[in-house]
Amino acid sequence: LTMMGGPMNALLIGLCLFKTLHAFVPHSVPSFAHRRSASSSQSALAASVLKRLPESAVEVTLTVPGVATQAAYDKACGELSKTIEIPGFRKGARIPPQVLESTMAAKGGRTALRKEAIKSLLAELIEPALKNEHSLEPIGQPTLTVSAEELAESFKPGEELELGVKCDVWPDIEWKSTDDGSKPYIGLSAKYKRRPFNQEKMDQALNDLRDRYAVLEPIDDPSKTLDWGDACVVNMEGFMANADGSKGDPLPNAASGDNVEVVLGKGRYMEGLVEGLIGAKVGDTTTVTVSFPVNLKDKTLAGKKAVFDVTVLEASSRSLPEVNDEFAAKVRAGLTAESMMEELRKAVDEEDSKEFVGARNKALSESLTKVLEVEVPDTLITNQAKEKFAIMMTEMRDNGVPDEEIKKQIEPENFLKYKDIVKEGIAKEFKVTMACDEIARMEGIEVPDYQVEEQMEAIRKDAQGEELDEATIRPKVESTLMRQLVFDFLAENANLEVEYTDEQEFDEAMMQKLADESLSREEELAAEAE
Repeated sequence: LTMMGGPMNALLIGLCLFKTLHAFVPHSVPSFAHRRSASSSQSALAASVLKRLPESAVEVTLTVPGVATQAAYDKACGELSKTIEIPGFRKGARIPPQVLESTMAAKGGRTALRKEAIKSLLAELIEPALKNEHSLEPIGQPTLTVSAEELAESFKPGEELELGVKCDVWPDIEWKSTDDGSKPYIGLSAKYKRRPFNQEKMDQALNDLRDRYAVLEPIDDPSKTLDWGDACVVNMEGFMANADGSKGDPLPNAASGDNVEVVLGKGRYMEGLVEGLIGAKVGDTTTVTVSFPVNLKDKTLAGKKAVFDVTVLEASSRSLPEVNDEFAAKVRAGLTAESMMEELRKAVDEEDSKEFVGARNKALSESLTKVLEVEVPDTLITNQAKEKFAIMMTEMRDNGVPDEEIKKQIEPENFLKYKDIVKEGIAKEFKVTMACDEIARMEGIEVPDYQVEEQMEAIRKDAQGEELDEATIRPKVESTLMRQLVFDFLAENANLEVEYTDEQEFDEAMMQKLADESLSREEELAAEAE
């Protein structure tokens, strides 16, 4: 197992799961694509016979003419002549087939040349037959219905040969028909849970809005001390803090300043500054100890403590406006108190709802898979299961499981058990991915370039100078963004039922699956110990 390093957390919209999704993008299979030009084999080939099999597989029967079998055999002989050493023949010279056959037979490869010719025919003819004759996209490796060893026994160069081949192909999507002829993905019914409206966040948003329009009134009483909610103007002279809390070297000018406006509110400034000014009066100079934020851009100060001499020059009390039509009009012309509160409530709720987009999309996915038919090729399920299995093994190592134990788990029978567990989920995700691609095409949904670039810039920033394969990453970003746009479209046109609850969603099926896997591993370990 090879572990890939490097920080890649910027694409928070789902790139962490994109690896699985991106593997579902149709692609040509390199192992087939040795020759695409029309050869003598292809031009003389009779039409192939196609038989559909379950799980998006097909069986193709090719009748290969004698001229093609002879050409494939001659090619195999020519390739072997370039590398084999036979006494009496110069290396690379043309060697008679009979001599090659005898030499290979002496080495235990009696049918080696004929098997190589069959493999050559398979590589040359299957992809064109599937693509050009039947408009199908092959996936994975084709397999002969009769083994190459068995075919080689009866293979005769220059004579006709019947090849039967099984192969997975990229499936078609079939939408279920509706009674009124409408698009089946419009008006999906789905239900999901989310937390109730966050009144606390609403109150804070309203308070922040009022705070922006606060009215200042100078404090004329020299004996009046500063309190929470007041404002002041100060001069600040800063020093690095020594280990004992005393003043050290002066801070850069950018960290100090004159005539600095300070509002005495919690969480506004460096920890300790506002607290140190509570109780001060105009004319006072107070020494306060502060802590710079750990995420400060200036890394020489980030997370460190400093000491400031702060002189209060002016002080003001602040009063927040009442929530009425007059205040709303100041926020934006034409607003009333009622419409302002409605807009604020909507903004708070929309922001809060982003946390539950995943639950919404999951509910929509369940409904979406019920309005389409797609046969999922076993090749895709196997490849995705292998990726997930490898990730699980890596996580076991990260969690401290010894390598010896991990090696025991990496057995074919364990993988097949795991594949059975994840097969349904992989198939469902594949169907959703195909459906999203098709809906985007049918509805003309496109991702704006600026959104892609925003995400790419976030990834570059998160990589912190690490070299990125942007040619690979960019299509993944586009696909993930496209998927989200499709789900937003589906949500806008769906019959969504939202259950507001404070209870956190509990995935009982997932927990049961994890429990079963854990029990199975324990039983296997116990059996080995015996």
